Amino acid sequence: MTTQFPEKYLTARKALAAAHRVDEVKTIRDKAVAMEVYARQARDGDLIGLSVEIRKRAERRLGELMAEQRNAGTMARPPGGSKKHPRKDRVTKKPDQPSLAGQGIDKNLADRARKAAALSESKFEAQVAQSIRVAVAAVENERAIIKEARTEAQNEKRQRRADREAMLGLRQLAQPTRCYGVIYADPPWRFKSYSVETGMDRAADNHYPTMDLDAVKVIDIPAADDAVLFLWATVPMLPEALDVMRAWGFAYKSHFVWAKDKAGTGFWNRNKHELLLIGTRGSIPAPAHGEQFESLIAAPRGEHSAKPFYFREMIEEMFPTLPRIELFAREQFAGWSAWGNEIREIANENEHEESRDVQV
Repeated sequence: MTTQFPEKYLTARKALAAAHRVDEVKTIRDKAVAMEVYARQARDGDLIGLSVEIRKRAERRLGELMAEQRNAGTMARPPGGSKKHPRKDRVTKKPDQPSLAGQGIDKNLADRARKAAALSESKFEAQVAQSIRVAVAAVENERAIIKEARTEAQNEKRQRRADREAMLGLRQLAQPTRCYGVIYADPPWRFKSYSVETGMDRAADNHYPTMDLDAVKVIDIPAADDAVLFLWATVPMLPEALDVMRAWGFAYKSHFVWAKDKAGTGFWNRNKHELLLIGTRGSIPAPAHGEQFESLIAAPRGEHSAKPFYFREMIEEMFPTLPRIELFAREQFAGWSAWGNEIREIANENEHEESRDVQV
């Protein structure tokens, strides 16, 4: 709207300069008033300044035309005259002389118009500038108050969300059976190739043991009644990942996209991204308004199937007090419980190393 107003502003200035009737100027002034109301609602300082200026100039022009028509005897004066000269100023209205009231001009507007017309050019311009400053300052002040109120409300919501998450974490930690409010899982999906002879050279089975869909779905997830699930899904296995999410008792909510620096394989296209699905069960607090992470996250690829550390750190920031577990983990991280074949293999290797050290 603001981008269109300068053209309307120039049109209004030209119309004012060309107007020779009170009703014409009154119409321009009424449009400026309507635009000023809209600008205040939109809290648009530039638009307010332009509309105030048009209104002030229209009122001055209105006062000039009122004086011209009165002097020419083409407009009736109000009956009764002034208090000082009741008889002298009393004029009988002729049928062809329009009154101010008949043209929609009340006493207040007529008074402002007369005063504006009586000002010198320099004083009038100074008054216009002052009116614009006052109107814009009022809107800016209102905007600052609203912004402060919104910030305070957002801070209160963030604090309530943090308190709720902390209390939920305390309740989960107090459970006799260990359960987790945050589940982070990267299942070893078994992807069916078109050809076992030619399509297995890049299969996940060459890098780590995989699991079929039914085996993943029946895993007993140590999730609390109120929990959030972050589940990795490759592009071709998205339907299966959603099936697993439902089987584990979670409802899909949203997802993040990991944009990789290198493209991989694919049938319809060369995949350059993976999805981190978000699912919830029970009553789990979403991030506070304004603290949500962006959905698209760019990070370089690592070794086969390894996920960037950023996502784990992001989850920690989202849920700092809930007990967390990573399923199908490759290594143990501080603040996380972990479960996975590779962790057990590493643990076994460490035990063997310790045994050899003792024997020596």
